[in-house]
Amino acid sequence: MGNIVRARPSRRTFLKSSAAFGAALAAGPIFAPAVRAANAKFKLGYVTPKTGPLAGFAASDDFNLKLFAEAIKNGVQGPGGTYDVEVVAKDSQSDPNRAAEVAKQLIVDDKIDMMITAATPETVNPVSTQCEIEEMPCVSTNCPWQPYFIGRQANPAGGPPAWKPFNYTFHYFWGLEDIIATFVSMWNQLDTNKQIGGLYPNDADGNAWGDAQNGVVPAFTKAGYTVTDPGRYQDLTDDFSAQIAAFKKADAQIVSGVMLPPDFTTFWNQAHQQGLKPKAATVGKALLFPESVEVFGKGGHNLSSEVWWSPNHPFKSSLTGQSAGDLCTAYSKDSGKQWTQPIGFVHSLFEVAVDILKRADDPKDPDSLLKAIASTNLNTIVGPVAWDGKNVPPFAAKNVTKTPLVGGQWRMQSDGKYDLVVVDNSNAPEIPTGGKMEAIA
Repeated sequence: MGNIVRARPSRRTFLKSSAAFGAALAAGPIFAPAVRAANAKFKLGYVTPKTGPLAGFAASDDFNLKLFAEAIKNGVQGPGGTYDVEVVAKDSQSDPNRAAEVAKQLIVDDKIDMMITAATPETVNPVSTQCEIEEMPCVSTNCPWQPYFIGRQANPAGGPPAWKPFNYTFHYFWGLEDIIATFVSMWNQLDTNKQIGGLYPNDADGNAWGDAQNGVVPAFTKAGYTVTDPGRYQDLTDDFSAQIAAFKKADAQIVSGVMLPPDFTTFWNQAHQQGLKPKAATVGKALLFPESVEVFGKGGHNLSSEVWWSPNHPFKSSLTGQSAGDLCTAYSKDSGKQWTQPIGFVHSLFEVAVDILKRADDPKDPDSLLKAIASTNLNTIVGPVAWDGKNVPPFAAKNVTKTPLVGGQWRMQSDGKYDLVVVDNSNAPEIPTGGKMEAIA
């Protein structure tokens, strides 16, 4: 349980014994609606990788913050009255230690009332762990639930009987079981020798995906595939020659893994140079963004990955009423850029936060917030969010709820731009497909 900054006593204990609570809310936010003296204030902390190798996950932050500010400009009405919501956002710089640091700053210095965070275990885990220490209610997303839940345990190797639920931190996203089902279903559409080259880095995602017991390899094996796993590599490495040689020796016609975008760029360029030509390259995290594919020119055609969210997902925002397509269109108009998957999930964090605030009897009381979080049952832009224990193991049911996952391929269009086409929905049939899986030419 690394990447934490310890502070004692906890902020909650301090607040209960301090008369300075009201004055503590004076710290300046990133943005704030017009403040009316009659309304109380609610401070929402947000940790995000605005810079660094994970910055693609935060590309929609400015857009989503503006949209949120407009949606709640008149305050949020709940049982305890109307609250003006202020958001204090801090950049993790894509560094887990920095994420823990700024989380502590938000809790201790900025005196937030609740935390939200997103974007891979490198952000979500240290922030959530810091919130657990400081007894701060926290909601997170954009991280498979296994690295989030198991990766934060004191003794993850101890297995389910030793894993304990968390008291203050809650998460929604899909799990490795969904990745496994989706990837296998995509590959089953192709004629291959079922040999996979695995790329799993020495980070929270890579260690979870590559775990010998709970990771993807045993499940791929059970599905009839053979995985060549050369072992963990360090993030931001500049040489994948050893991995490429191992994959060529195994005649791996499929390459899969979970990589940082710059790492896949390095790998894919070197694979071409060294004569590795798989029929499928299905890689988590690295291939979520159009700019990650466009750098290859024609060499990005038919690269594939998981699809958490798209303009064609049949969901609407509880905050603005926009459909998934509407939100993507609004983002492109505002930014001049192509839509990306994190847009919907960042937006959904603010949906969930407002829903919690609307239902909490006393939003200034952590216990009241926790009760509201646990009873969430909200239809969001990314699908239903409810910590009801469905489709997750009992040991994680208190803290984890799942959202749907499908599979897609990047297809080059006539203008040279890439479009992400859903090619498998076996795990979530309510999400429409736009084509079939195709081999890399």
